[in-house]
Amino acid sequence: MLRCMIVSPDREMGAHLEGAVLALGEVTVCRTLSAYPEEVELMRALRAHGPQVIFLSFESVEKATEVARLLETLGTGVQVVGIHRSMDPMVLRESMRAGIREFIAVPFERRVLVESLCGVKDLLERSPVANGATTEIFSFLPSKPGVGTTTLALNISAALSRRPKQQVVLSDFDLSCGMLRFLLKLSNSYSVIDAVEYAGRMDENLWPQFVSEVEKLHVVHAGHLNPNLRIDPVRIRSLVEFMRRNYDVLCFDLSGNLERYSVEIMQESKRILLICTPEIASLHLAREKMAYLRAMDLDERVSIVLNRVSKRPLFTREQVEEILDMKVVRTFGNDYLAVNRAITAGKCLDASSELGKQCSSFGDQLLEPVKRPALDQKKGKFLEFFTVTSPVHAPAAK
Repeated sequence: MLRCMIVSPDREMGAHLEGAVLALGEVTVCRTLSAYPEEVELMRALRAHGPQVIFLSFESVEKATEVARLLETLGTGVQVVGIHRSMDPMVLRESMRAGIREFIAVPFERRVLVESLCGVKDLLERSPVANGATTEIFSFLPSKPGVGTTTLALNISAALSRRPKQQVVLSDFDLSCGMLRFLLKLSNSYSVIDAVEYAGRMDENLWPQFVSEVEKLHVVHAGHLNPNLRIDPVRIRSLVEFMRRNYDVLCFDLSGNLERYSVEIMQESKRILLICTPEIASLHLAREKMAYLRAMDLDERVSIVLNRVSKRPLFTREQVEEILDMKVVRTFGNDYLAVNRAITAGKCLDASSELGKQCSSFGDQLLEPVKRPALDQKKGKFLEFFTVTSPVHAPAAK
């Protein structure tokens, strides 16, 4: 399905073209502009909608040429099809000078549209659109409730947002027990559920209504408790694609219940941060989740994060690695005083606190290339206690 945008000050012609394009059934119109955009507006529209094709009206040859050359300067690879009320030779000549390879005119016959779009598809196959979508996507997955996942997700995201020229968004997809709205005392009535609902129509004007700003971090909270809600995976993908085009880093706070929408988000993620504590129940469920993620072919993206590590933990870091058969990429200590102080204030952790510094350091580590250190294969007698007695199978896709 080709995503297209129409730029036509002639509203009647733009509406006529939109109807003809949609009738093909192979093209979706993601945005229609009734005026020639300036550079900033054009860039926002490209980030918001990610069009592959722009139908550009040559009603004003001068302004259309400016838009075409601006698109070429941006180097996104978006294909441009010129449109006009007639095949005027002068207009055709000027459009060719502007680098326009395809040109169609009213009445936008089906055959002509199909031929033009076939040419566009060939060009896109050879040179796909480069819309600047980020790959820095991180999912925070708890081994069990209460291991401190939301605290880490929030403060690591906040640390990432403090980096120069870096826009970060944190989305709370724990629909059964989302805590970001409470922790940050957010008053925004719109939630991540509303954002998913409008995903197919999301644009640069609508998006700010769903976002709350905490320092430099953008937050979309989970809203009111709604554990029975079902989310369409297609809308999840659409929302994630929108965020990828508009942010440098995407962070997702998941419930740990492995809902279909959570799996969809993890499949889009660069890394899945499995948060656990050095306790029997947490480590047992971490092993269970790892078995499930292996069955879903997601295990290569998983990184183990050990939280609330005391000076004398029940299990050492090495023992945790043996239990989970994976390296622990990071440990975080207890700092209840700093966490409670932040909750009381409805803010992120003080960046100068010990835990705040650890979050900042791990944020820097996350943006480095992923390294998979070899695990020293040593078996301890206590490992038998955690052995999964029956294999875990992922459910068949519906």
